[in-house]
Amino acid sequence: MTSKETVTWLQERTALGTLEAEVLNAIAQQIEEQIIPPKTNLVVENTTPEALYILIEGQLESDSSNQANPGLAIGFLKGAVIHLQELLLDQPTQRTITTLTECHIWVVPAVKFRVLVSEYPEIFQAVSRQLAQELADLTSAFTYEQERAIALRPYLVTKAKRGIVGTSRYAVRLREEIREAATQRKSVLIFGEPGLEKDNIAALIHFGSKQRREPIIKVNCGILQTSGADLFGRVGGKAGLLEWLGEGTIVLNNIQETPPELLPQLVNLIKNSTYNAVDRSEDPPVAPRTSRARILVVAEKNQPQIERCIGHNIKVPPLRVRKADIKAQVDYYISLYTQARGNYKQKLAPEALRRLQSYDFPGNLKELESLVERAIVQAGSARELTEEIFWSADTKKKRFRVNLLNVYPNLRKFLRSPWWTDRINYGFTAAAFALIVAVLFIGPQTRDRNFVLNLFWAWWWAFFLFLFPFLGRVWCAVCPFMIYGEITQKLSLWLFPRQLKRWNRQLAEKWGGWFIFGLFTLIFLWEELWDLENTAYLSACLLLLITAGAMIFSAIFERRFWCRYLCPIGGMNGLFAKLSMTELRAQQGICSASCTTYQCYKGGPQKGEGMETNGCPLYSHPAQLEDNKDCVLCMTCLKACPHRSVEFNLRPPGIELWTTHVPHTYEVALLFLLLGGVYLHRLPELQSWLGLHFDLTQFWQHLGFSLLALIIPVAVPFAAYGLMKIINFGRKPKAFIELAYGYLPLVLGGNLAHYLRLSLEEGGRILPVTFATFGLNGEQMPVLVAHPAVVDFLQGVTLIFSVLLTIVLTQKIARQSMRTLFWQHLAAITLGASMWAIIVS
Repeated sequence: MTSKETVTWLQERTALGTLEAEVLNAIAQQIEEQIIPPKTNLVVENTTPEALYILIEGQLESDSSNQANPGLAIGFLKGAVIHLQELLLDQPTQRTITTLTECHIWVVPAVKFRVLVSEYPEIFQAVSRQLAQELADLTSAFTYEQERAIALRPYLVTKAKRGIVGTSRYAVRLREEIREAATQRKSVLIFGEPGLEKDNIAALIHFGSKQRREPIIKVNCGILQTSGADLFGRVGGKAGLLEWLGEGTIVLNNIQETPPELLPQLVNLIKNSTYNAVDRSEDPPVAPRTSRARILVVAEKNQPQIERCIGHNIKVPPLRVRKADIKAQVDYYISLYTQARGNYKQKLAPEALRRLQSYDFPGNLKELESLVERAIVQAGSARELTEEIFWSADTKKKRFRVNLLNVYPNLRKFLRSPWWTDRINYGFTAAAFALIVAVLFIGPQTRDRNFVLNLFWAWWWAFFLFLFPFLGRVWCAVCPFMIYGEITQKLSLWLFPRQLKRWNRQLAEKWGGWFIFGLFTLIFLWEELWDLENTAYLSACLLLLITAGAMIFSAIFERRFWCRYLCPIGGMNGLFAKLSMTELRAQQGICSASCTTYQCYKGGPQKGEGMETNGCPLYSHPAQLEDNKDCVLCMTCLKACPHRSVEFNLRPPGIELWTTHVPHTYEVALLFLLLGGVYLHRLPELQSWLGLHFDLTQFWQHLGFSLLALIIPVAVPFAAYGLMKIINFGRKPKAFIELAYGYLPLVLGGNLAHYLRLSLEEGGRILPVTFATFGLNGEQMPVLVAHPAVVDFLQGVTLIFSVLLTIVLTQKIARQSMRTLFWQHLAAITLGASMWAIIVS
């Protein structure tokens, strides 16, 4: 390159271009061209500069140990003049400069450059002017940045609080969405429930983007001026936040609280990146201004206008669906607060974790954080955060429950032992049932001489009807019918190895209940017309009939298909179990957070404290149970669960009937059939009370009267509901299928009152009856028989309480005034009075 070309290049490309051509020519005469290989230190920090360097081609970068002035670490472009200031002011080098690529550099040795400065003082003067101009520019820029900082400071977000904690699929997906949003400049809508730290997610997006060095501000839309002046500024007046922000990020927090007048302007800003400054004058409107800011919108409620113009949506999952992340989240909070206080890190007890996982956290992460902080304070010097400290982490549903397995640890131990139910069933019940059936066939045929017949009608019915409000379907756990069904299933698979049929749930749910209704109707009529209560072999046939059904269907279908869908006794048990004050359930939070194998439902090998099982015999998951109908209390799930999720709760009797219950027509039909059964069992008393003269020794008259006894009582609730719809004192009544469950206490109480007489008058004769069964004289054996007045009293109290509980339950189910439900309450009282007439009187 000629001297003239060099001068031209210096004039056009470098900071020396302000010098006269004569001076530049003198500098050009002293230039030496060098080629520096890559990864070479051209200059070392804090050394005496050896030359003036001018970069012609290549890439240089610098680094500095001066952390107080990060601006010293810069890159250099073509034409950069290096060490001009240092040589003029006799200063050491401020940076270490390294070649990134092969660089072509013009070099003027320090000695020669100082000679040139002495010959041409204008070099120093020109550089001084340049430095003065740069200082003025820097002062102006500093003043602007100072004003900008003052304007943005109230809204400034300095850093993200934390990342996304957890390893669940929700946490992983949320992290991916944040990373994707950070790589783009599109507007983002961050949508979710309160307490999810959505503004922190906005900060994560900004600080993960290329514009992380630009400011990020958060503006609460609820306090914005309706004119938008604080956001958009005023024409000829105060600048708005968007102007000060430049290429930074603005977070519009709680967009749902935006004043309606301002919403269209925000929509235009998000959609077109333009806005209009507020102008109160009558001058022609000023052209729209362009915003370079990135917009992140945070919302708790759906805003269709905003959503339609947003480039990217992030829906933040609530904590209740991220139960698997609770442990990691709690550990993080514990670390955070213990480090801040200088304490040792406390551990979270397993029971406390299960309690937290069973809670739904309506306040989400903020609620969990405050719970952990308070727990740490309450724990004091304790090294473990126990379950009791998290006392408020209970749902409303859980507040009405007491887990008996925690209150009585020995109960848990017994229910998980081989005694319940295998040893009871296969060590006693299976053999006892065979003996019972044999005695019914070959022993005396009347109840006063056959102890099994006495046991069945005078003891079994009363005892388990009394037990339903306490333990639900507990009879089904030790039921001999299904024991022989399981034995048949195992033997048939051993003799004929095959795959048992899976359940057709849809068909079984549709028709199974009606099969139970039909079979129970036939059993009722058979019991009444052939006097099963006093005919031993026919009672045995009834037992064998039900057992045969269990055995046949167990040989065809897997698990206990008969028990769940077809057993008439099971259907009755499931209906009355709805009133029980106990329930078997699992904590949904623990199941969703910790369980991946579903061993309580599917079965499987031993895992942790979970035992090896074949899974729930009724194919019910304890966390999904809505009522007690589909749980036989076999405790298989309790044994299989490795996470202690299964609970045996004490609860308000029948609480789901007015909370989560789903009514079914076939259940209502069975309920009213059992109501008619009370009257069917009392045909002679009913006939006497009504003054009728049917000859019950005649089969067809007996059958006709029996059918009337089953049907007529059902007309009372239907008539009451019809009157409620016609003569409406208040709101329109709920559907009949829902209100019908209100009669459950009355139906149970009526059946119990009927069997109380048999139990209290004949149950105490079990010893002499047992001797008579085997042909012995037991007249001298002790007898315990209640006085008729005592029997009447207990039957009457049972019916009175049944009517009262029916009224209370109906009120709970309907949630309507007593006046609206007057006719249904009157129907319950009428039915109760009629039962009193035929049972007590």
